[in-house]
Amino acid sequence: MRKTLLSMIQSNRNKLELRRVFMEEEALINKKLPKELLLRIFSCLDVVSLCRCAQVSKAWNVLALDGSNWQRIDLFDFQRDVEGPVIENISRRCGGFLRKLSLKGCQSIADGSMKLFAQLCHNVEDLNLNLCKNIGDSTCQALSKHCPKLQRIDLGSCCEITDNSLKALSDGCPALTHLNIAWCDSITHFGVEALAHGCPKLRSFMCSGCVQLNDAAIRVLAEHCPNLEVVNLFGCNLVTDEAVHKLAENCHGLHYLCLSGCTLLTDASLIILAQQCHLLSTLEVAGCSQFTDTGFQALARSCRLLEKMDLEECILITDTTLMHLGMGCPRLEKLSLSHCELITDEGIRHLGMSPCAAENLTVLELDNCPLITDASLDNLVSCHNLQRIELYDCQLITHTGIRRLRSNLPNILVHAYFAPATPPPAVGGTRQRYCRCCVIL
Repeated sequence: MRKTLLSMIQSNRNKLELRRVFMEEEALINKKLPKELLLRIFSCLDVVSLCRCAQVSKAWNVLALDGSNWQRIDLFDFQRDVEGPVIENISRRCGGFLRKLSLKGCQSIADGSMKLFAQLCHNVEDLNLNLCKNIGDSTCQALSKHCPKLQRIDLGSCCEITDNSLKALSDGCPALTHLNIAWCDSITHFGVEALAHGCPKLRSFMCSGCVQLNDAAIRVLAEHCPNLEVVNLFGCNLVTDEAVHKLAENCHGLHYLCLSGCTLLTDASLIILAQQCHLLSTLEVAGCSQFTDTGFQALARSCRLLEKMDLEECILITDTTLMHLGMGCPRLEKLSLSHCELITDEGIRHLGMSPCAAENLTVLELDNCPLITDASLDNLVSCHNLQRIELYDCQLITHTGIRRLRSNLPNILVHAYFAPATPPPAVGGTRQRYCRCCVIL
């Protein structure tokens, strides 16, 4: 008992000593370094570290919560399910210092809190509201009224957003350069046309899943926003070759273009891109089932900077496309040919021997290519930087072929599926009474 008591006393003495030393050190730091320098040090900390420092002492609390330290805030990794009062407190604390705020996935945030945010944080330049599903037009109207410096806004999956939001941004945010309205399916060409007239500096426009957008919207966008570099039209199935023609004709700086799911497009789109957009580095055209070797041949001849291509379900292309891409696109890193059922070992051979193969090719997707055999894997052993290959439902690929590939490329990830062997038929003429799978008579 006596030993325990002595131990507790000693422990308390140690704690008091540490506290005394710490307070002396803290006083020394606060006396020796001017507030401006301390603030500079605190400005290098992230949100979590600032919150921890705020609990050290009264002096550090003032320093940590100074608005100048809260210019960039990302709550996604810190506290996802924040509610309105948190945003209101941040708005009051940061005020005009705040430049960047990410509330991605904070589904409890609504227009009321964002209105106060817009009023107090009028210098915000980058705002991420992706998946904030309670955000509506009132937020964009408040941003338009109070935040003229806004350059980037992500409204992806904010389903309540309508054309009124784009009209508001057009009126009050002329510096806008990046906009994401993916899956805001109430947006029509009227909203995009208004946006294009008021935001001529736009460089990135993401509208995946905006199924009401048509050629008229893209035409006006291309005419008024010639600086566009990134355009994503995934699933905009009303878009035709006319829209792509306008983009290519007016936006020569395009380097990322997604047309996946735009099923009305033909080779005419690829040909005009080849003629006008020589800076293309990423092209995604999955599901564009009317594209043929002719279009990709034109593209490969002119767009030598291509690095990433998604040709999944371009069902008409053959080995000819691979031959031209291999020779014409030496920087090619990632290529998806899934469900391109006319591709054979010969096409993969041309790709494996191409300039891009040895140095740059890192990902190759060949899911559901039924004519591919182990010979294709043998033709890829010279692709020294190949990191991943997809082979799901390639029924002519065997374990032996994969083992041979791995022996040459030991670090490669191979994703494949082999269906279990079909059990032999039951001996005898009588039918089994029960199904083995579901035990049904």
